Amino acid sequence: MAAYAEFARFYDQIMGDRTPMIERVRGAIERYQPGAASLLELGCGTGAVLAGLAARDARLRVTGVDRSPEMLAGAAARAIPGACLVQADITSFSLGTRFDVVICVFDTLNHLPEFGSWVTLFGRAHAHLADGGLFLFDVNTTGRLRRLGEAPGYVEKFGPHTLIMNVTPGAGGLSLWEVRIFEHIAGDEFRLRHERIGELGVPLARIRAALADGFEVLEAAGPDGAPATDESARAYFACRRRGAAR
Repeated sequence: MAAYAEFARFYDQIMGDRTPMIERVRGAIERYQPGAASLLELGCGTGAVLAGLAARDARLRVTGVDRSPEMLAGAAARAIPGACLVQADITSFSLGTRFDVVICVFDTLNHLPEFGSWVTLFGRAHAHLADGGLFLFDVNTTGRLRRLGEAPGYVEKFGPHTLIMNVTPGAGGLSLWEVRIFEHIAGDEFRLRHERIGELGVPLARIRAALADGFEVLEAAGPDGAPATDESARAYFACRRRGAAR
């Protein structure tokens, strides 16, 4: 899984406004888990989603887990009231407590390069959810990853810096993202920041099958709200925990 050591300092600038994701999560909580008092984010990054959710509901106790110390430093700098931030692998952590909601957003799941790790993460989410708790996550679909691999490289200016990203299809559904950031230093001087990020594409039917033992899938929607397919740009899952903790 990508460590984001080079990418972390630029992450918020590149990702921009996270309000649409925050509102999507809030909407799902209001539909399926109103009154939720605690939330855990797996792969919380710089904490923008946690901060947004906490700001909109002062009753919500939020916790974030991420393996990257650089990303967690950004989350800590936000000084989210009452937040607990934990440096750990999202496939092997154990917090000894349960939450009303667990989220894993911005295609964090795709960053796990083997599907067995996805299944393990589903187990960790199940173990950390209260009975009937809500599990929300999204994925880049196999169709979107295929299209990105067929497209020319992506170039974006942000502030004085430049991002260049190329996606190359690999074996077994794994795409390699070559991310190069040319950090402007002064004048004509730039520093190259380079990170390789893998994303695994998994058919939605296989994801549903892996969830079946521990979760009821309440919805799996595309960006437009229609049922997601493998050709959708993204699939947003809302799942209800069922059964005993694993």
